[in-house]
Amino acid sequence: MQTSSLVRSPQVPYSAPVAGRVPGASASQSHASLGKGSFFGPTLPSRKLSVSAPRQRQPVRPTRAAKEVTVEIDKPLGLKLSESNAPGGGLKVTGVSGNAANSGISVGDTVIYTSSFFGDELWPADKLGFTRSAIGACPSPVCFVYVKGENKEVQVKRLPKRPMPPRFGRKLTAAQRELATHICVDCGWIYCAKTPFEELDDTFRCPQCSAYKKRFAKYDAATGKVKGSVPDQLATLATVVGGLVGVGILGYLGLTLSQVN
Repeated sequence: MQTSSLVRSPQVPYSAPVAGRVPGASASQSHASLGKGSFFGPTLPSRKLSVSAPRQRQPVRPTRAAKEVTVEIDKPLGLKLSESNAPGGGLKVTGVSGNAANSGISVGDTVIYTSSFFGDELWPADKLGFTRSAIGACPSPVCFVYVKGENKEVQVKRLPKRPMPPRFGRKLTAAQRELATHICVDCGWIYCAKTPFEELDDTFRCPQCSAYKKRFAKYDAATGKVKGSVPDQLATLATVVGGLVGVGILGYLGLTLSQVN
C-alpha cells in the first residue's frame, strides 16, 4: 500500500498586531497615517465635506394694481372706441376730440367702466355694441372709468356693477353751467342736458336718487341756488291757502244761516 506524500509549507511564526500600526508599514509611517489612537482603536483620518451656502430667494414683489381714472364727459363726447385685444379686455380709445380731449383721456387708453342706460350705475365695458347703446341712452354727462395705456391687469368681464359716483356738491364744468336749469331737491343732482326740462316725459326720474320730475326745482347756475320755491313748499302753501279759504267759507255760511233763523 502506497502512502501519499504531503508537501508542507514552511511555518511562519505568528506575531500579534501592534495597536496603531498598519501592516506592511513602519512604525513611524503607521503613526503618521493613522494619527493618535483612542480607547476604541486608531483614529481614521477625517475628510472635510464642502457645504454650499444656502441659495438666497429673491423677494416676491407685489403686483401693482392698475390705476383707475374717473372722468365725466359732456355730450357730444368726441370719443371713438373699439374692442381691445389686451389680456384684460375692455374698450380701447382710438380717437379723442372735443369734450373727450378736454377730460384728459388719450388715444391708447382702455375704458373699463361706463355709465348705464339710466346713468345711476357704472357697467363693465366688455362689449362694444352694448356699451355704445348705454352711452347713447344715458343722460349727460357720461361717466368713464379707464386705465392709462393697454389694460394688462383688470379682468373687465369679471367686474361687478358699481354705483355711480355721487354728484351732490360736484363742481360743474363750463359746458354744464350753460345747460344747468333744474336741480333735484332730494339729492342735489343737477340737470344739464340740451333737451329742455319741461319737455321731458312725466316718467322721468332723477338718475341719482330716482325722485320724480315734480321733485325738481329751477336752478341758477351763476349763484348755485334754487330759483323760486321748492316743490314741497309750493304744495304746502297751496294746502294752507286752500284750508284758510275753506274755513272762511264755512264761517260765512254759518253766520248767514244763523241770521236767517
